[in-house]
Amino acid sequence: MVAMITTKVAGVMGFTGVALGAFGAHGLKNILATHDTESIWQTAVLYHLIHAVASLWASERRPSSVWLWTIGVTVFSGSLYILAVTNIRWLGAVTPVGGLLLLAGWALVIFSKSKAQLH
Repeated sequence: MVAMITTKVAGVMGFTGVALGAFGAHGLKNILATHDTESIWQTAVLYHLIHAVASLWASERRPSSVWLWTIGVTVFSGSLYILAVTNIRWLGAVTPVGGLLLLAGWALVIFSKSKAQLH
C-alpha cells in the first residue's frame, strides 16, 4: 500500500515538473525574461524532475525518502518558482530549507538498511 502511494506521489511530482518546465518555457517566457530569472526557473525544474525520478526509484525501497523529497521539492523548487515569477528576492532565504530536506532524503538512502538486510 505504501509503495503504491509513494509511486503515485512520484508520478505527480514528475507530471508537475514537466508541466512547470513547459509553462516556464512558453507561458512565462516574457515574465521570466523581464525579471531575468529564467535560470532560477530552470534550476527549480531541474531539482523537481531529478527528485521525481529518484522518488520513483525509492517508492518501494525508501518511502521515507519520497516524503522528504516531496516536501523538499515543494519548499526548494516552490520558493524558486515563486521567486522567478514575482522577483521577490527574500524568498531565496527559504530555498535552503528545502535543500536540507532534499539532502535528508538522500541521507536516508545512504544510511538506511536495505530490505534484504531487514529480512
